[in-house]
Amino acid sequence: MTIKMTAGIMGVAVFLLFLIYIYNKLIRLRYAVRNTWSDIDVHLKKRYDLLPNLVEVVKGYAAHESETFSNIARLRNAAMNAQTPVESARANNRLTATLKSFFALVEAYPELKANENFKEIMLEMKEIEDNIEQARRYYNSSVREYNIASSVFPTNIIASAFSFKPEEFFSLENAAAERKPVRAGF
Repeated sequence: MTIKMTAGIMGVAVFLLFLIYIYNKLIRLRYAVRNTWSDIDVHLKKRYDLLPNLVEVVKGYAAHESETFSNIARLRNAAMNAQTPVESARANNRLTATLKSFFALVEAYPELKANENFKEIMLEMKEIEDNIEQARRYYNSSVREYNIASSVFPTNIIASAFSFKPEEFFSLENAAAERKPVRAGF
């Protein structure tokens, strides 16, 4: 064997190892994104399970708010039936907006806020919302890392060749509106 032939074989071997390394890195990042999404999904499921209890407690104090209750039920079902992270994010953003109005409504019922069941459910809800927020940040961080890795040279060539598509962030639909405090209008 000549030196050129050996160098050529070594070059091909190094290139194949580099290709394998990048491909495996993209696979690991994609699975990290999927794993972090499943964390969000677990917290969302807890939220969905807790909402009917919350609505039942409030119904006893605010029975005339049936439209709000039916909106929560409808949006909860839509969020539970979402098929992709993007659909789920949109549905959950709508549900969150409705829940903000719901919590503003609760402010008009001081005796409800003193109810022990309500207090307990609200503590659970706050914990779940905090967990969702933390999981969302972690998910978005994983998505950012994956999207950057699959977009930079030379990884983008391999990502394109093997159909690695960018992932979407779990973001607020209307970030400006989300930052405004909820006002109760009675």
